[in-house]
Parts: sequence; C-alpha cells; structure tokens
Amino acid sequence: MQMLCTVRRWLRGLEPRVRSHLAQGVLSRFQPWLEQRSLFRFQRQPLARGVAAGMFCGLIPGPLQLPGTLLACAWLRGNIVAGGVATFYTNPLTTVPLYLLAFQLGALVMPGEQTVPAWSSVAPGGDFSVQALAAWMQALGMPLLVGLPALGLVLAVLGYAAVHLLWLAPAVQRQRRWARGRSAGGARPPGG
Repeated sequence: MQMLCTVRRWLRGLEPRVRSHLAQGVLSRFQPWLEQRSLFRFQRQPLARGVAAGMFCGLIPGPLQLPGTLLACAWLRGNIVAGGVATFYTNPLTTVPLYLLAFQLGALVMPGEQTVPAWSSVAPGGDFSVQALAAWMQALGMPLLVGLPALGLVLAVLGYAAVHLLWLAPAVQRQRRWARGRSAGGARPPGG
C-alpha cells in the first residue's frame, strides 16, 4: 500500500514539471488546447482513460500504436503518457499469444466453427520468418478481425478499472484503519 501512495505522490509531482516543459518552445502555442483536453494531467480520471486508450490501441499493428493512442487520448481526454506506456504490453513475445486469444474470442462470437490454421500451412519447413508470421496472421481471417476490437475493449475496461482500484486502494485502507481505531478507542477523524 505504501508503494501505491509513493507512486501517486510521484505522479502528482510530475505534473508541474510537464507543465513547465509545455510552457517552453514549440508546444507553448498548443498549451491551452492540451490543458483543455487533460492530455498531461496526472489525476485518476485522465490516467484511467489514458491507460484504457493504450490498452485498446496496443493491439494495433506496430508503428501505428502510438499515433492511434495519441488520437484516442485526445478524443477521450486521457493522459498521453499513461496511454503510451500502456501500449508496451504488446511486444514480439506477446503478439502471437494475444492474437491467438483474439482469434479465440472472435471464434466465440462468430457463428460456425472456426479453427486456428496450422503453422505448417504457411511455413512449409516450419521455420520462423516475418513473412511466415504475416501469412499466418492473414490466414486467421475474419475471427481475428472480429476478435481484435473485442479483446481491445475487454483490455481497455480492465485497464480502466485497475487504475481506479489502484488509485483508490490507499484511501480505502486509510478509511479502514480509521474505522478500526475509532472502534478501539474513540479516535477522531483526520482533520476533525
């Protein structure tokens, strides 16, 4: 719990530094728009919306993840930094398992029986290559196309909820401590 409080304090201390950088240079003319959109606010709601945008856009192929996250954060008024960091859950090690999960989710939603194509059907020797991976993903077809947005929405909701739970956890813990102390000996509430 102490670590969550430390992270919250660090995020609150980060906001003035980001604002001072925004006030200088080229970004200064965009500062009113950026402030209005909450793109650099390190508070619970913008952070949660930024993480949700990053979790959804993390499933976009390669170099389009961060531009997609920037646009989603601007539209949702989410934190750009949190959104960009949240896209890092996809990497070369996690892409194939995530796409398989998206395929299974799409197959669950779509009518009929859908099967995962065998790797040997796209790579005759069984060797790994970028071209073979691209051909295999293309062979996944419609279930993958349906499953990716569905998985993105599920991950976005989970990320949004996780930020809210982690942000509120220290306050709930403090309230429980206060209630235990109050029942034990008539302690007064903080500030009262």
